[in-house]
Amino acid sequence: MTLHDPHLTFMALALEQAHAALFLSSPNPRVGCVIASQAGEVLGLGHTQAVGHAHAEVMALRDASSKGHEVQGSSVYVTLEPCAHTGRTPPCCEALIQAQVKEVFVSILDPNPLVSGQGIARLRAHGIAVHVGLGADKATELNLGFLKRMQLQKPWMRSKIAASIDGHTATDSGESQWITCAASRADGHLFRARACCVLTGIGTLLADDPTLDVRAISTPRQPDLVVLDSALRTPVHAKIFGPQRRIYLYCALQSKPHSGELIYPSDPDLAKVLREKVKALEQLGVQVMGQPMVQKRIDLSFVVKDLARLQMNEVHVEAGSVLNGGFLGEHLLDELIVYMAPTWLGSGKGMSKMAMTGALDAAQHFNWHDITRVESDLRLTLRKRSTSPSTRL
Repeated sequence: MTLHDPHLTFMALALEQAHAALFLSSPNPRVGCVIASQAGEVLGLGHTQAVGHAHAEVMALRDASSKGHEVQGSSVYVTLEPCAHTGRTPPCCEALIQAQVKEVFVSILDPNPLVSGQGIARLRAHGIAVHVGLGADKATELNLGFLKRMQLQKPWMRSKIAASIDGHTATDSGESQWITCAASRADGHLFRARACCVLTGIGTLLADDPTLDVRAISTPRQPDLVVLDSALRTPVHAKIFGPQRRIYLYCALQSKPHSGELIYPSDPDLAKVLREKVKALEQLGVQVMGQPMVQKRIDLSFVVKDLARLQMNEVHVEAGSVLNGGFLGEHLLDELIVYMAPTWLGSGKGMSKMAMTGALDAAQHFNWHDITRVESDLRLTLRKRSTSPSTRL
């Protein structure tokens, strides 16, 4: 295809539509759709709505209908394979079949086992030509979390860190507000807003009492909040209980495999204290979660897998050095977003607290994904070295 090929233009429009769903569609993927006539006229545009509402293809068909356009014989450009199953909404491939479109351009396949090539197969079975791969890289980038969850049953784990140029996140006394500039803090809210949940640890809650919601930008939804608190020390008056959202708290208590019911220790006095704390948290709307085995610390690998069970695509970590070190030590982070200020503290608290590395070949290696100037700071984006999942035919 040439640079000015109309197919590229229409798919670029579809990707813009997908981006419009960035803060809206979770846990569904961000999908955009454009319907074009054979004469090159845009007939309809649409993107995935909030969960339980219409998908991109249906929105584009509705848009075309509202404008009085006939879509029979048209070309459709969609950034993810049309679904082939009935979930909260009917299958999108059937809507396209009934509309009698001529051809469909698809950026990437949907790895959801309920779809996974079936949408394309059904379109082709009804004589609709399907072309796969146009805009694949950008469509994949928009849906890293969804794709990973579908293929590996794990969410995309992203940690945001604000630090001085010499790698400190706070002074020795713990003062951290504010190392980075206001623009960096607002930029960080973009990553909160696109995530399914924001995750933090009890250390951050007790030290900073943050709200950890999206405030600096406009968003149609607040991400859920996940707190890791092994000993149930979360104060009931903490600021996290202000915003309206779901809150999940993982503690070190064991839970029954199927019901999730917490198993309390045999010591009656300790059990009473813990029961009362759990009840107080539940009255605040918190879902208190246990883990498969009794141990003093929280099993981070279990938490990551369990978040996928809860349909979390992207998990945005904002935590201190201990929890960041824990995730890094178990190789659970996919991406680091480091906002680095041109400030030299000289000493202070580091980005992560981990076991000593004896040799360079034991160090973890990341790839530079992006380096962006944010007013006086730098935003450094690093990704774990791994092979991207295949999403093409």
